[in-house]
Amino acid sequence: MEIRKIVLEVEETYAAAGRVLARPTRKAVASAVIANPFAGRYVEDVSPLVDLGAELGRLLAERALAALGPDAAVTAYGKGAIVGTNGELEHAAAILHPKFGAPVRAVVGGGPSIIPSTKLVAGPGTLLAMPLVNRDDLWSFDEMDAATVQIPDAPRADEIVVSLVLAAGGRPGARTRKAS
Repeated sequence: MEIRKIVLEVEETYAAAGRVLARPTRKAVASAVIANPFAGRYVEDVSPLVDLGAELGRLLAERALAALGPDAAVTAYGKGAIVGTNGELEHAAAILHPKFGAPVRAVVGGGPSIIPSTKLVAGPGTLLAMPLVNRDDLWSFDEMDAATVQIPDAPRADEIVVSLVLAAGGRPGARTRKAS
């Protein structure tokens, strides 16, 4: 894996809709800007990217969890990737889907829910919005949210930005409940 840079962003929310929250909510996004070994050419066997997904899942989960802080209890997660314009969407799918999730779950202590994802092909500075869901209950509305990442100089045409978001505390000011 050839990493050009890792970008970390932490968001702490203390108030929403004019009200102070009982406890702050936190989101940490960890992103790796990596070289795309298949940029500019069609390759039938993308399995090296599948294995790369497992490495990135662990690396980004460790970085995001550390950024949330030592006492953080991860309640939600999401993932995404932006493939540079000399790559293809399948490169992101290979990284994000087959093996990325298991190492993330190992780092955060479980979570049977899917890790929702988004992926696209685009150039430097593209805004990526990643959905978040509760790690234990896909239908827990309080954690349904999104996080964004934007790296001004990435991805270059031959790169991929791979991102993971971990959240603690749910959506700020959440009060939408399931219908009875």
